Amino acid sequence: MNTRAKIAFAATGIAAGLMVQRKLQKSREHLIGGRVVLITGGSRGLGLALAHRFAREGCHVAICARDEDELTRAREGLEQLGASVFSVQCDVTRRSEVEQMIEDVTSHFGRVDILVNNAGLIKVGPIESMTLSDFDEAMDALFWGVVNPTMTVLPAFLQKNRGQIVNITSIGAKISVPHLVPYCSAKHAAAGFSEGLREELAHTGVKVTTVAPGLMRTGSFLAALFKGDREAESRWFSIGASLPGLSISANRAARQIVSSVKRGDAELILTLPAKVLAKANGIAPQTTQKVLGWAAHKILPDGSSDKHSTAGWRLSNLKSMKMRPFLILGRMAARRFNQHVG
Repeated sequence: MNTRAKIAFAATGIAAGLMVQRKLQKSREHLIGGRVVLITGGSRGLGLALAHRFAREGCHVAICARDEDELTRAREGLEQLGASVFSVQCDVTRRSEVEQMIEDVTSHFGRVDILVNNAGLIKVGPIESMTLSDFDEAMDALFWGVVNPTMTVLPAFLQKNRGQIVNITSIGAKISVPHLVPYCSAKHAAAGFSEGLREELAHTGVKVTTVAPGLMRTGSFLAALFKGDREAESRWFSIGASLPGLSISANRAARQIVSSVKRGDAELILTLPAKVLAKANGIAPQTTQKVLGWAAHKILPDGSSDKHSTAGWRLSNLKSMKMRPFLILGRMAARRFNQHVG
């Protein structure tokens, strides 16, 4: 057998293996039509993409967020698709609001079957520009914003021995990424909570799935806050969150997450770069962290820049036209998924 034939044979074998794997995964999926799904941060970005996907599966969808106008636009868009949808204004960092929100959803739909903890925020910048308040805000939104809804629905789930909890964390929960330290710290805490919860609930009918996405084309960079050399920080982050190969489309991410929920998976890591990074850190953590340290020093903006600032700043302030070609897909996603486009 010549070299070309060997390559063709190997490629055929790999393709066949992937087809078998997909069929096996599909066979483990359960129908979720008719179930009530509550998505925090469901008014925009990945949360809204998930709301669309669950609605297509025949689920009743409840979404919550802080911004009433965003919620109205999201609800109206879902209703135009024929979705059964209910929206509630809520700040998930406030326990009393979460309790009232879940009471309202339960009153409207009769129950909650699947909770998706998706709400969050992100600040990008070097550690020199971060303050203790940034860590407080990250923990409030990304950790307590997961714990509060979970602990509120959990008694009802345990009482009926059924329910699913889906926690959207990040590849930053697997390995801290430079210039995202408060975000990654809070995501590590959320992942620890999610994984421990699954272990403790293993002998009940309640399933917990931890999702660790890499960069996604949801337009979220328009809602991010940038610190330090703010224009430079916004460039690397927004381009990474817009280009194919580095990022995954919101629809594809939502489709994979919903399929994972239907299988009851313990964990889902999204995007090839995120999977490679997680695997590398598991095999050679010291080397992986050295590489990230090199990138922080050589590639990312200098934390000691004269433009150093602790003030938050949004990408919509950037006037440079040079970036626009790189952000086309990201801005299209932003318009589709209800992100503000400056």
